[in-house]
Amino acid sequence: MRHETRIAVGPVQFRIGSDWAEPIAALERLYAVYPKDGMRPADATVRLFAARPWRRWLRPSVHIGGDFVVPDALPLPLPMGLLAAEMAMNLQVALGWRRHMLLHASAVARDGRALIMSGESGSGKSTLAALLGEGGDWRLMGDEFTLIDPADGDALAFPRAVSLKNEAIAEVAARVDAARLGPLLAGTPKGDIRHLVPRADAIAAMHEPARPALLLFPRFGGESAVEPMGEGEAFVRLTEASTNYVALGEAGFAALTRLVRETPAFAISYPDSEAGIGLVEHLWAEA
Repeated sequence: MRHETRIAVGPVQFRIGSDWAEPIAALERLYAVYPKDGMRPADATVRLFAARPWRRWLRPSVHIGGDFVVPDALPLPLPMGLLAAEMAMNLQVALGWRRHMLLHASAVARDGRALIMSGESGSGKSTLAALLGEGGDWRLMGDEFTLIDPADGDALAFPRAVSLKNEAIAEVAARVDAARLGPLLAGTPKGDIRHLVPRADAIAAMHEPARPALLLFPRFGGESAVEPMGEGEAFVRLTEASTNYVALGEAGFAALTRLVRETPAFAISYPDSEAGIGLVEHLWAEA
């Protein structure tokens, strides 16, 4: 690759190469405060490349690849190179990570305990995690993946830049220093996107585990409601939210069984972020 950088997020050391300088420069600005260790071997390799040599200059389009690829993934235009890099980083972890059980879930921590929120795209889990992480009492652990240690059941952080979408951009931007926001990526396949750099204390503590204390399955929209969830339903939902549960085999089954048996779970609905945060705080106090 013509241009390259390295970024460490939680336990994952990324090596990212690109045919263009712009995506690498955007990544280095976004992840400027993250630790860098050029001597540490990469755990995951990302490639941003042109399918044909002339595509570097003529209507440049960015294909994503690396250790793992999705053959039919459509390329993105070069101005969305930062989004392509973020997608590729997530792809390498989702398909290749085996040291921990991966949950597609956001997480925050308080007093050494973790709140894990899992749900489909649009459920509001990333926005809730981002807003809680700005509140002072909570530490943002991540908005894309939560890692569960199969050995002891602890949750590990993966605090990459938070991907804010559409209406959530203005809501979060009103509460944070503009210097912590990446460029606005308008009109992407997922709508408007802007990345939020987690607080410095969250990045500094990204190697500190937390004990799962509460599982929430949020749904944005409708009146505020809380419904206790049984172990069986929570187990099934989390198997669907894990990208490597099957690959981990018995270790994955044991880790997920312990998580749902030891951690109270609830489904919540809420009409806006203020109501959602209120429900979270109420359930946390009870937990």
